[in-house]
Amino acid sequence: MEYSRLVETYQELESTQSTLEKTSILAGLFKEAEDDLPQVVLLSMGRPFPSWKDLDLGISSKTMVDIISEATGISGSEVEDLWREKGDLGEVAEEMVEEKTQQRLMEKKLTAEMIMDKLEKVALMGEGDGESVSMDTKRKEVADMISSAEPEEARYVTRTFLQNMRLGVGEGIVRDALSEAFFNGEHAEDIQRAYNFTNDFTQVAEACRESIEEVRSLDMEILQPVNSMLARKVDTIEEGFETVGRPAAIDYKYDGMRAQVHVKDGEVKVFTRRLEDVTKQFPDVAKAVKQNLSAEEAIIDTEIVAYDPDDHSMIPFQQLSKRIKRKYDIQKLKKQIPVEVRPFDLIYLGESMIEEKYRDRWEKLEEIVDEKERELRLVDHIETGEAEVAQEMQQRALADGQEGIIMKALEAKYKPGSRVGYMVKLKPVMETLDLAIIGGEWGEGRRSGWIGSLKLGTYDPETDRYKEVGKMATGLTDEQLEEITEKLEPLIVKEEGRDIEVQPEVIVEVEYEEIQESPTYTSGYALRFPRMKQFREDKEEADSVEKVENLYKQQ
Repeated sequence: MEYSRLVETYQELESTQSTLEKTSILAGLFKEAEDDLPQVVLLSMGRPFPSWKDLDLGISSKTMVDIISEATGISGSEVEDLWREKGDLGEVAEEMVEEKTQQRLMEKKLTAEMIMDKLEKVALMGEGDGESVSMDTKRKEVADMISSAEPEEARYVTRTFLQNMRLGVGEGIVRDALSEAFFNGEHAEDIQRAYNFTNDFTQVAEACRESIEEVRSLDMEILQPVNSMLARKVDTIEEGFETVGRPAAIDYKYDGMRAQVHVKDGEVKVFTRRLEDVTKQFPDVAKAVKQNLSAEEAIIDTEIVAYDPDDHSMIPFQQLSKRIKRKYDIQKLKKQIPVEVRPFDLIYLGESMIEEKYRDRWEKLEEIVDEKERELRLVDHIETGEAEVAQEMQQRALADGQEGIIMKALEAKYKPGSRVGYMVKLKPVMETLDLAIIGGEWGEGRRSGWIGSLKLGTYDPETDRYKEVGKMATGLTDEQLEEITEKLEPLIVKEEGRDIEVQPEVIVEVEYEEIQESPTYTSGYALRFPRMKQFREDKEEADSVEKVENLYKQQ
């Protein structure tokens, strides 16, 4: 399929906010795609590969500025200036390729296949032989493609390499578009089930072209992640029992990383909840599972918990997260931040276990886990119908530095990718903080012209300065962003690229999951998942560093 046909679809998708219209537009494209359907499905989502594949393009926004400059011959500073104005490097590429149309290097039309081949080539550079390829080489490959593109194509090529299409096309719309294209709008549940098992719309799309029977035949495969069952949030233990029933399983909710671990004939793969393959970053997890799990083929749901190598006290997730993205110094980090694997559910054991009751899955899990402290142990787990006993478990979890408890229905199946109420999470409600906005970042795309990604500050009376305690980047409505921008723009004291510093005059009430120690922020503390509750027009000064420290100690 010619890439220009995809671009037409992209433009139609951008011009509507209607989910039904987006679904219909994509369905028409999928019908046309024929043999190119797998590539077209991924490109419509702005993905170069299924999310679980261990491939990374390694192209940042800053790198893309250099690429556009190289592709068009326009200086990097001009590219940055236009980026600041438009907030979208795709639009920047389009405008600058338009100015340099006469210098295009190729007359050959771009196709979906060519785009996918280039994406794979860039991602595979340096893979396999262990040698790193210079960023200059990657930049040249992408610059050549942008140079070869028509202006409108350049916009979407750029966005694709940045993996940020801004089309509002998610998994649900793709699922419904496949349903409309091949089954007259029926069998969406079967398509969703197939995707939950494979996490690969290329496989699902190919099956849709064949028949609904082919879709239904898709099943989970070892070493390919399954969508995890998700927990609902409840506010009280009684609400938890009302949701999952009595008696229930009560587990610790650890301050760790949820991981799905696959075992097949001695090979172990470790995937995050977001389906990223982090096996290379966690060789100690693979080793612990190999040595302490009695199964030739299995998929287990686990928490990976970090601990201090000297006193074995718990290390919070914020420090553990350093290991997730790290590609280098893995052995060094493994010693600095050792981990223990805590299995809590069994998804596969020689065959799928998802139709089995949770109590039966737990019993099987107990049979195959050879517990060894500081390597692999089952989660802290009880079964009770008494609120007092559950509350005692919750208090022990909090005293041990964990987040709270998980409550599970003993008779329930495993439901991939859903919050169906088979398990719920209960964490303590933290006291809010009144914090000053001390900086931020100009938005991109639809949020261009608004200030977001807000830097939050707590007041230090000793120095009469504000110290950073976190960033608030999600959960803000368009109305809030507009109001925030209106309040902050007159207070800007420094701008560097899209980053700004502002006078600390706007105070907001902030909710958060917990407070963690942090060497990254000048206050020494970081709020985990901060979210805005309201503006505090009645306050002229933010809460102090001392208050943050006291709340940290009370957790």
